[in-house]
Amino acid sequence: MGRIVGSYLAAVISTYIVGVIFISQGNIANVVAMGFQVTVANRLDAVLHDLTHMTGIYLPVIAVSMLISLPIAAIIIKYLPNLRPLGYILAGITGLIAIHVIIKLVFGISGIAPTRTFIGLLAQGLAGGFGGYMFHRLSAKRTNGLS
Repeated sequence: MGRIVGSYLAAVISTYIVGVIFISQGNIANVVAMGFQVTVANRLDAVLHDLTHMTGIYLPVIAVSMLISLPIAAIIIKYLPNLRPLGYILAGITGLIAIHVIIKLVFGISGIAPTRTFIGLLAQGLAGGFGGYMFHRLSAKRTNGLS
């Protein structure tokens, strides 16, 4: 049980980190599109700022998304064990895209500006997929201690 909980937490944190990097760069792309110059240092500052300041709003959204999508994937994977890696990756992608779409439909807002575009929404899905992959890798039962 501890392996599963630890894997879940790692999936949430890794999804958060990758998702926030995509959010920061999506926001910066909009600034650049307005004609402003943005340095690499500005980009790194934005990522660090967002990583430390979005924990109260975005980390819980990701945690809920993964708390729903990963157990559903586990049920499906029980019947299709050969699809374990793909199942968890797709669960992460689907979960994170779904949570943004649901928030938009229920509340009428896109709380994360870059998700207002298809590319921004897809980028968040990729972040979820990374988290799903992390869950797959970390939660797999070790058979010989090497994998």
